[in-house]
Amino acid sequence: MSAGNIARVVTSGKFELDGGSWDVDNNIWVVGDDSDVVVFDAAHSAQPIIDAVAGRNVVAVICTHGHNDHVIVAPELSRALDAPVLLHPADDVLWQMAHPGKEFNTVDDGMTVRAGGIELIGLHTPGHSPGSMCWFAPGLGAVFSGDTLFQGGPGATGRSFSDFPTILDSIKNRLGTLPEDTVVYTGHGDTTKIGDEIVGYDEWVARGH
Repeated sequence: MSAGNIARVVTSGKFELDGGSWDVDNNIWVVGDDSDVVVFDAAHSAQPIIDAVAGRNVVAVICTHGHNDHVIVAPELSRALDAPVLLHPADDVLWQMAHPGKEFNTVDDGMTVRAGGIELIGLHTPGHSPGSMCWFAPGLGAVFSGDTLFQGGPGATGRSFSDFPTILDSIKNRLGTLPEDTVVYTGHGDTTKIGDEIVGYDEWVARGH
C-alpha cells in the first residue's frame, strides 16, 4: 500500500507477553519523500523494511510502543539504516523484555520529527502501554496510531502494563481533538478515520474493556 508520502510494509510473527504468544500481522509505515523517511515500528523481519526504504536516508526508526512485535528488529534496523531508535521512556520495561541492556533514544509528548518536509508531532497516548505514542502529520492529514486506535475501537488493554480507562482518555482527549477526516494509519489491520471511530466512544465506555 502506498499513498504518496506513505507506504505500508506488512510483516508477520509473534506477539509475546504475560507468558502468552499470538500470531500477528503488523503494519510498518515508511513516511517521507524520495530522499528522507521515517520508519514507524520495527516488526518481525528487518529485510522487508530495509527493502521499502530503498536506500533513502532514515531520520529515525520510531517505535509507537514497546511491545515485542513493534520493537523486535529495532536494533537491527538501527544498524542497517544508520538511524536512531525512538521510544517513549515509560515503555522501557517492555523494551527490556525484548532487548535487555540495549538503549534507545527517548521521545515525549510534543516532540517533532521531520522527514522529507513532513512534520510529525508526537502525542503521548498511554493505555495500551504506558509509553504509547501516536504521531500526527498535519500536512498529510494523517496520524500513525500504533495500537492505540484501530478500525473498530481502542487497542487491547487486557494484559500487563495496560489500562482501559487510560486508553479511553487518550483517545478522547488527544486523538479525538484531531480533525475528523484525519486518516488513522494503524499498527495492525486497515486504516480508518478519526471521525469514523470517535462516534463509538460511548459504546466503548459502556462495554468496559
